[in-house]
Amino acid sequence: MAIDARGKPCPMPVLLAKEALDRGDGAVEVLVDNAVAVENLKRLGSSRQLSVSVEAGEGAWTVRFAAGEGAAPAPQPAQAAPGLACAPAGCGTAVFITRETLGGGDDALGANLMKMFLYTLSQEDAPPAALIFMNGGVRWPTGRDEDAVESIRQLQERGTEVLVCGTCLGFYGLTDAVRVGTVSNMYDILERLQGAAKVITL
Repeated sequence: MAIDARGKPCPMPVLLAKEALDRGDGAVEVLVDNAVAVENLKRLGSSRQLSVSVEAGEGAWTVRFAAGEGAAPAPQPAQAAPGLACAPAGCGTAVFITRETLGGGDDALGANLMKMFLYTLSQEDAPPAALIFMNGGVRWPTGRDEDAVESIRQLQERGTEVLVCGTCLGFYGLTDAVRVGTVSNMYDILERLQGAAKVITL
């Protein structure tokens, strides 16, 4: 089945592909017009243990899913920190950063507070299961501050899944500037938020 997802915003290409795969439409191919959508579709294929191939054209890519060997292992969400049990509603904590500053008022103070928050979070005994950046928050994993990038990297190395909104990166012209974390989409981000026992939004 061929799906033309050119011009469709995140996460529509992933959702359209998922619907076709769920229906059992056999070999599915999706035509998209941006590299972020390509990466999101590749992760969808990996999560389903499907073989994924990408053919680049002029201003577009064709992503094909097929059964068989060759799929990369599915990325696994971070587990709850040792000693923390999963609640019936979900597992672990998700920290959802949607802006460049922490709190209202002075922007310079707010940026410094966010930097200190990320550092303090990286030093905690129990790291969050997921750290998600959206809207203005995507400036932090793209190198706004070297110390902040290092704090995020330390969390990732300790098992925190770091997701960065691809649509937001594109809006700010930062798609190629991500230094830590995985460029993601609304479908994956919502899944992580719904799967968390607790969500902290900043």
